[in-house]
Amino acid sequence: MDEHTTHTEPSTDRPTDRFEAPTAEPTTHPTAGPQRRPYAGPAGIRIADADREQAAERIRTAASEGRLTLEEADERQHAAYAARFAGDLTALTSDLPALPAVRERRELTPDQRRRLLIHAGIGAAFALLFVVRWVLGPIPMFWPAAPIFWIGVSIAAHYLITTRRRAVRA
Repeated sequence: MDEHTTHTEPSTDRPTDRFEAPTAEPTTHPTAGPQRRPYAGPAGIRIADADREQAAERIRTAASEGRLTLEEADERQHAAYAARFAGDLTALTSDLPALPAVRERRELTPDQRRRLLIHAGIGAAFALLFVVRWVLGPIPMFWPAAPIFWIGVSIAAHYLITTRRRAVRA
């Protein structure tokens, strides 16, 4: 090669279909785009679409809370969707708070569901009995409201206690 000839490196901004070996020099700016990481350690692990979406959700939440400007959020989201390795997403979200944990809805076992339905059925029967007694009775005030309220509280407590016990046993 002639010493006066300049050699240009191929651009890494365009997506490629072929495998590119990662370099040991990752970029330091968190919004600089996809970084090439060595395969050693968790930063070099390839990520899935769900990981990209979770990082983008953290960025959107931070922007809606005023932690990021719209321009910075846009840059980070673009980089998050272009990320290939876990370290890329870590660099984009390391200065953001974690999203609050979402509590999973606990499913009842068939036996627990049956017992709760029996409890609710008995409660509904008593509520109906109280309303019929009120309609046929001489008292103008709707007195069944108090017993119906407490029947509802007992059914809600039954459900909460049942799901709590299941969570402790699981």
